[in-house]
Amino acid sequence: MTEQLEKPFPPADDDCCGGGACNPCVWDHYYAELQQWRVAEAKRKEQLQTE
Repeated sequence: MTEQLEKPFPPADDDCCGGGACNPCVWDHYYAELQQWRVAEAKRKEQLQTE
């Protein structure tokens, strides 16, 4: 059985400067991790259904 991964936490309010000039922004990093988590979760759930 595949182990469930921990969903990434969004950045705290004071982690983002709000200036829009950061590249990458803490939110860019969060959304990339969230997308990876969603893909991994979908694969995990698919594996559980086929077992």
